[in-house]
Amino acid sequence: MTEEETVRERMAREEMVKERTDEKGNKWRKIYFGGGAHFGNWLQQCKELGEVEVEEVDPAGFKCYEDGGEKLFRIWV
Repeated sequence: MTEEETVRERMAREEMVKERTDEKGNKWRKIYFGGGAHFGNWLQQCKELGEVEVEEVDPAGFKCYEDGGEKLFRIWV
């Protein structure tokens, strides 16, 4: 398996993650997946809209995040 295939497979799996239910039974919808400065911009905009939850995601398989030591996130509303 090549590195590029790994990223494609990981992105395909991430595309399937759309909703989740927390321990209180609240339903959340994913609106963003990424990191870095772009994540900060999305988070700021989402906070202006209302209730937001952030989840840190394992960056394994995303070379740019692994090499840069950056964190990877999902934003849920």
